Amino acid sequence: MTSEDLYPVSRLAAAQEATAKAGLDALLLTPGPDLRYVSGYEALPLERLTCLVVPAHGESFMMVPRLELPAAQASPAARLGLDFVAWDETDDPYGVVASRLGSVAKVGLADRMWAMASLRFRAAMPGAEQVLAGSVLRELRMRKSPDEVAALREAGEAIDSVHRQVPRFLKAGRTEREVGKDIHDAILAAGHSTVDFVIVASGPNGASPHHEVSDRVIQAGEPVVVDIGGQLHNGYCSDSTRTYCVGEPPADFAAYYEVLRRAQDAACEAVRPGVTCESIDAAARTVIAEAGYGEHFIHRTGHGIGIETHEEPYIVAGNTEVMEPGFAFSVEPGIYLQGRHGARIEDILVCTQDGGERLNNTTRELVIV
Repeated sequence: MTSEDLYPVSRLAAAQEATAKAGLDALLLTPGPDLRYVSGYEALPLERLTCLVVPAHGESFMMVPRLELPAAQASPAARLGLDFVAWDETDDPYGVVASRLGSVAKVGLADRMWAMASLRFRAAMPGAEQVLAGSVLRELRMRKSPDEVAALREAGEAIDSVHRQVPRFLKAGRTEREVGKDIHDAILAAGHSTVDFVIVASGPNGASPHHEVSDRVIQAGEPVVVDIGGQLHNGYCSDSTRTYCVGEPPADFAAYYEVLRRAQDAACEAVRPGVTCESIDAAARTVIAEAGYGEHFIHRTGHGIGIETHEEPYIVAGNTEVMEPGFAFSVEPGIYLQGRHGARIEDILVCTQDGGERLNNTTRELVIV
C-alpha cells in the first residue's frame, strides 16, 4: 500500500467540490489532519504559515515558508500539481492568501488551526465569515476507502500484537509507569511510528477512563485497564482496550465484567448499514443499565478513527447519523466504580455491506495474569 493509494490525488478535487457545495469560497488548511488528508503532506506545525488554499472555483495553491519548500515539494502534495507559493521572512503570507482569493464571504478553517493563524486570517479578510473546514471534510473523511480500511486493519493487527504481550509485563509489585514503558516500546516495535497514548490504570485508577500512568504499585488481585494506541507510518491509527487482572479478581468485579462483555458484543452485533450511530450506543447502554450499572457507564460508546484517533462519526445518544459501509469507529463501553476499580473493552469496527467487521481480535474475556 503506497501513499498514492491512501492519499489519492482525487481528494483535492473532491474537497473543492464539497467546498462549493457547502457554499464556502475556500478552505484554508494548515498543518494537521485536514491538510494531511487532502494532500498527504504531514507538514510541521510552526509559527510560520503553511497553508493549502482550496478555492471553491479556480486553482488551489500552497503557501509555504521558503525554508520549508523542499520538504513540501518532496511530499505527496507534489503530485497534486499545486502552485507552491514560497514566502520570505519579511512577507505577510496571510495578506498574500487574501489577495489571491480576492473578495470572499465565507471560508473554512482547518479544525486544528492555531488561534494565532485564524486571528491573522480574520484580520487579513475582515469581511469573511470563518467556519470549520470539518463541516465540509467530514463527509469525505467518514467514508473510508478500501485502502483506508486495509490501513486500519494493519493498525489493528499491530496493536493486537502488543496486547498479546501485556500479560508478561503485568506483575504485582511493578508500577503502572514501569508497565507503561514496556508497552510504549512494544507499540513502536510493532510497527507504529508514534505512540499516541498508553493507559495502565490499576485498582481504583481503573475507574478514571483517561487515567494514563502513575507511580502507583500494582497489587495482587487488582484489575488493570490497558488502553493503547499509536499511528502507523502511513498516518492511520490504532486504538484498543483490554482489561486484565493480576491474580483472581474480586467477585463484584467479575460479575460486572461479564455484563460489560455482553454489552460490547451487543453493540458490535448492532452494526450494519442503515442503523443510526445512537442505536449502537443504545445497544451497549441498555445491557449495562438493565444489569443495574447504568450510572457507572459515563462516556459515549465510541468514536470514529482514521488519521486521527478521535474523529467522526461519534457513537453517542443524539447522533442520528446513519451507518454506511466504510464508516470506521470504536465500540468501547465501560463500567467504572469510583474508588474501587473499572473495566473497558474496546475494538475498532468497520461497517460493511453485511454488518460490522472487528479490526481487533485478541480475546475479550477477562485475562488473568
